[in-house]
Amino acid sequence: MFRLDEKLARIRAGAYTRADFIIADAKDPDMGPSIPGAGPLRDKDGTLGRFRTRPEFLDSVRAIVEQDIVDIMLTSASSLELLNEAGVYQDSKVKPAIRANDTTDIWFVRGGIYPKKPSRPFRTSSLSRVTTGTIDPAPGAPLTGTDLGLYSITFNNDLDHDIESLDAFADFRYEASLNDFKYFLEVFNPNVDTGIDPELVPHYINDCIARCLAGVTRADRPQFLKIAYNGPRAMEELAAYDPTIIIGVLGGGAGTTRDCYELIFQSEKYGARIALFGRKINLAEDPLSMVRHMRAVANGDLSPAEAVKSYHGDLAKAGITSIRALDADLEVTEKPLKAGLA
Repeated sequence: MFRLDEKLARIRAGAYTRADFIIADAKDPDMGPSIPGAGPLRDKDGTLGRFRTRPEFLDSVRAIVEQDIVDIMLTSASSLELLNEAGVYQDSKVKPAIRANDTTDIWFVRGGIYPKKPSRPFRTSSLSRVTTGTIDPAPGAPLTGTDLGLYSITFNNDLDHDIESLDAFADFRYEASLNDFKYFLEVFNPNVDTGIDPELVPHYINDCIARCLAGVTRADRPQFLKIAYNGPRAMEELAAYDPTIIIGVLGGGAGTTRDCYELIFQSEKYGARIALFGRKINLAEDPLSMVRHMRAVANGDLSPAEAVKSYHGDLAKAGITSIRALDADLEVTEKPLKAGLA
């Protein structure tokens, strides 16, 4: 059993402790920004070089998996195939997952305007290909796929586009049922102007989540959610409304190191049980140290501020120049997080 399964079982049984908080690394940028998403090569002195190649990027995935702290590693299906062939997940407690769709609002290609248009559903991954060899594999057989993926949807208060997205979601659930494929549901904030009061948008998202799952029975429901942290009130409201829905937060932009740790601390405090971070790990000066301190904050071993200082201590010991001075890196810069400090 993967560590994820053990933690989800305790959460569902009402036996959650902070040690059960789930951390996922989202190493799937090839499904969105593509080549730039792999991140630049970084020298210890802070100098940035060319973008990493795909093999170099997959080496960073292997390093995180072998560190054995994160509970989920999310990649594209093609990356998972290469990682499995290399034996990265052999005997690992880290659960592999794939991005099962790639809606147009994450197509951040250079020169493209796709994210400026209302989100449209799109999917490249074949579930029957991904799940091959994962259902009742022979004892000791190498992993060849996975039975878990992320499905993404964006509501924009636009009837035609939102119905198209919901129809595609229904089609996906049907295909998932045919392939014994489990999923977690990512619900982005609107990617275009909705005409809704910004203060009401977090509650619009909550209502859309509850409404789109109301007709979905247990067998086809997501394992958990991945949503933006829109502040304490919205998080508490959703967590209290339906205790059967396990909430996870997405990381968003790289932000400061304090933003990263504060997001884990606040989201857990107000009802989330999972953090799924991509750029906050991938673009860090020392991703392994970043993950180790994320775990310490989730466990309650360090406060967000203490974790920032400890992280900078690791950078100094390793001779790595930090992106920001310590004082700047201790600042909380994201609006929803500032609301949680009050």
